[in-house]
Amino acid sequence: MTLQQLKYVIEVARSRSISKAAQNLFISQPSLSNALKELENEIGIMIFSRTNKGIILTAEGEEFLGYARQVVEQVALLENRYSNTQSIQQHFSVSAQHYAFAVSAFVRLLKEYKRDEYEFTLRETKTYEIIEDVKNLRSEIGILYVNDFNRNVIQKFLREGNLIFHELFEAKPHVFISSGNPLAKQEFVTLPDLIPYPYLSFEQGDYNSFYFSEEILSTLSRPKNIRVSDRATLFNLLIGLNGYTISTGVISQELNGKEIVSVPLRVDERITVGYITHKNVTNTPLANIYIEYLKESIAEEQV
Repeated sequence: MTLQQLKYVIEVARSRSISKAAQNLFISQPSLSNALKELENEIGIMIFSRTNKGIILTAEGEEFLGYARQVVEQVALLENRYSNTQSIQQHFSVSAQHYAFAVSAFVRLLKEYKRDEYEFTLRETKTYEIIEDVKNLRSEIGILYVNDFNRNVIQKFLREGNLIFHELFEAKPHVFISSGNPLAKQEFVTLPDLIPYPYLSFEQGDYNSFYFSEEILSTLSRPKNIRVSDRATLFNLLIGLNGYTISTGVISQELNGKEIVSVPLRVDERITVGYITHKNVTNTPLANIYIEYLKESIAEEQV
């Protein structure tokens, strides 16, 4: 077993494709495949399963990848501490629902990260895909919420994926609306108050179940509904159409300006926001730093 083989495993898991990984590693596809087969034969397990949909990690492969990442990360730290040569390019990925504090923490991480080379990824994506990304080790951290309505379903998917939910904070529901919306002047709003205004929500693709909705109270019937796929579009429509969405009340004026405000929604509900990690994978130093920045951003932006 060599350090190079461990790096190969990490890149294939990240790329989810032998051909893409070979391109990124600047080696031929047959050479990469042979190196992986030799490693699997040596350690006596199958790390990757080859399917019609591509390469996926086996259960044993997930555990092996966790150890491989720790070894490669420690070598990088040794090289950075005791060598004058440049350390390897670092990778870090986060998948999240559309939360400004997740972006704020990501910005802080990049500003503080003192390396000449890195490849970081922030995916604002659908709820099911967040779970799949962390399950398949495409992302180290996933950020989503649970409440009384979706908790059992979400926890079922987390258990099946060997994932752990770590609570960040509990919030009372708020509506995000334009500062020019007549409701922006109220101390709180009720569901009847919202009926005249368009309701905006994030579409969930093939998994458009109420349980995977990014907004609570997703089963309610509303006369005006608009689904969007990204946060910038949603905020533009909040302003342009006097629409509203339901979220945690944590909003960043630094990122979003003062045109979007948060007003408490008077309902008997609570939202628990947290991050998910893989049970068989130890957090990298970058992941731990990002989690701390998450907590700091939430504390600063919380209403």
